[in-house]
Amino acid sequence: MAADQRPKADTLALRQRLISSSCRLFFPEDPVKIVRAQGQYMYDEQGAEYIDCISNVAHVGHCHPLVVRAAHEQNQVLNTNSRYLHDNIVDYAQRLSETLPEQLCVFYFLNSGSEANDLALRLARHYTGHQDVVVLDHAYHGHLSSLIDISPYKFRNLDGQKEWVHVAPLPDTYRGPYREDHPNPAMAYANEVKRVVSSAQEKGRKIAAFFAESLPSVGGQIIPPAGYFSQVADPRVSHLLCHRHIRKAGGVFVADEIQVGFGRVGKHFWAFQLQGKDFVPDIVTMGKSIGNGHPVACVATTQPVARAFEATGVEYFNTFGGSPVSCAVGLAVLNVLEKEQLQAHATSVGSFLMELLGQQKIKHPIVGDVRGVGLFIGVDLIKDEATRTPATEEAAYLVSRLKENYVLLSTDGPGRNILKFKPPMCFSLDNARQVVAKLDAILTDMEEKVRSCETLRLQP
Repeated sequence: MAADQRPKADTLALRQRLISSSCRLFFPEDPVKIVRAQGQYMYDEQGAEYIDCISNVAHVGHCHPLVVRAAHEQNQVLNTNSRYLHDNIVDYAQRLSETLPEQLCVFYFLNSGSEANDLALRLARHYTGHQDVVVLDHAYHGHLSSLIDISPYKFRNLDGQKEWVHVAPLPDTYRGPYREDHPNPAMAYANEVKRVVSSAQEKGRKIAAFFAESLPSVGGQIIPPAGYFSQVADPRVSHLLCHRHIRKAGGVFVADEIQVGFGRVGKHFWAFQLQGKDFVPDIVTMGKSIGNGHPVACVATTQPVARAFEATGVEYFNTFGGSPVSCAVGLAVLNVLEKEQLQAHATSVGSFLMELLGQQKIKHPIVGDVRGVGLFIGVDLIKDEATRTPATEEAAYLVSRLKENYVLLSTDGPGRNILKFKPPMCFSLDNARQVVAKLDAILTDMEEKVRSCETLRLQP
């Protein structure tokens, strides 16, 4: 029986029997059975069309014909490992290098963002000779054991924090210690990193790397204040900063672009570029959107970092990373981004969506903050304006109602109260209007039926 012909209840029963419950579904109370997708739309087994607001993996659109064709045509000719000389891998590396600062000129190809971040950790440790890592609170960098260890989002629910991991406050200007009214939040949050590094050094620890998502996603769709990365990485940007920052401490800066790279922020191709033209990470990791659903990932780094890794004499080989098909897919994604001008599209549609959501903030008290850039946007739902208490239950209810109205959205953040918008880059102005109109209608209905923002119980 074809998968789309099996009754939804039977598929769910099979999944519950065969797949671990640790592998969770969206909308577990009433899962959606998706059998087809195209562009920014997904279709269930009944043919119902949903607007997809969360699939940043399908970067240029689900099943984009040019990407599908590139994979198919290369698959018909050759798909093997990267130990054979082939044009695709060098052509792809060349194209990627044209999007990055010139210092980032050595590439490793892999299968997933987790593999990329694991390799970045290895590169950092070989280059510096140090072990320890500084990360941001609530960060998530992947599911490998090495990355669970540097992901507070995960390790706090597992084995806890290792002695070689040091956690700095998330640079959140809405909920963090330094907020929108602070005169220099970038400096203040950078000084928190200085404090963390100094504390580690006083214990005899040596810093190998500072890992940060260029725009923290799991942490709540956070937009770090401009200049924060530069001040964390290199204190020479300001005479006021202590010498014990990341590079002065002998560490390297790893920018995790897995969620937000490839033009999603609109203004720039890479989200780390939002921090200023003079800021250049030592290592950049890529995944998810890089292959539009095909398992591709990449690490870009500098010649000195790569040479230190090479000096070990240990080969780096990845069975599927850098294969002719994977690189053909990667090239096709870059071609579509350029041909369809999707980076500029992200700017225009994202700005329009932010404007519409800003109107919702004025209209509905539950909307505490709207933040974002390009097609990376978060809507922070609150119970109370003064305390900014996360409206966790309300957010879950709202997402469920949106699903009933054929809009796929999800929540994130420590309080699971941030509506996260990371749609395929072909998401349109009309999609923005439709989604916000439905959001408005549901919020209005909630306000009419709900006693207050503190509970979802209906009025008697």
